[in-house]
Amino acid sequence: MTFDSVRPRRPVGFAILTIVLGAIGWFAAFELLTEYMKTLSNPDYAPNCNISILVTCGPNMDSWQGSLLGFSNTIIGVSAFIAPIAVGVALLAGATFDRWFWIAYRVGLALGFVFILWLAYQSVFSLGTLCPWCIVVWSVMTPLFWFSAFRPEGVGDVRLGDTAARRFGELHSWAWVFVVVTFIVIAAVAQFRLDWIAEFTRP
Repeated sequence: MTFDSVRPRRPVGFAILTIVLGAIGWFAAFELLTEYMKTLSNPDYAPNCNISILVTCGPNMDSWQGSLLGFSNTIIGVSAFIAPIAVGVALLAGATFDRWFWIAYRVGLALGFVFILWLAYQSVFSLGTLCPWCIVVWSVMTPLFWFSAFRPEGVGDVRLGDTAARRFGELHSWAWVFVVVTFIVIAAVAQFRLDWIAEFTRP
C-alpha cells in the first residue's frame, strides 16, 4: 500500500467555498473601510454605497454601532476574513488540523456570526437602513459559520464515537437549511420593519 492510497481525501469543495466566501467578505469589508476613510478625509464625500435613504451605509459608519470597540468595525472585518481564506488554502494544500484548532476556528466564526446578527438588528431597528456592503458581509458570514459548525466531527476530522459522529454528520447535512432559514429570518424582519421590497421595486 502506497502513502498516497492512505492519505486523507482533501475537502476540495469545502476549501474552495471557504476561500471564496472569505474573499468576498474581505472585499466587502475593505470597500467599507476605504469608503469610511474617504469620509474622514472629506466630510462632503458621498460613499459609493449611499444609494437612497434606506439603502445606505453612511449612517452605519457614523454610528457608535459602526465602531463598537472604539475603532471602525471594518478593521475587524478586513483582519478576520483572512482566517477562512488561510484555512481554505491550507486544506487545499493537504493540511489537517487538530481538534483544538477546529474549536478555536469555530469559536471565532461563532463570535463573528453573533456579531453580524447584532449588527443586522441594529441596522434594521436602530438605524433604519440597509447597508449594501454590510449585507454582503452578513451574506457570507452566515454560510461560513453554518457549513463549518458541525463539519469537523461530522466528516471525521475530529474523532468521536460512532453515535456522536453520526449526530454531528446529520446536523452538518442540514447546514444549507440553517443558512436559508437565517437568510429568510433576516429578510423577513427587515421587510416588516423597513419594507425593503417596496424600495427595490420602486420605479
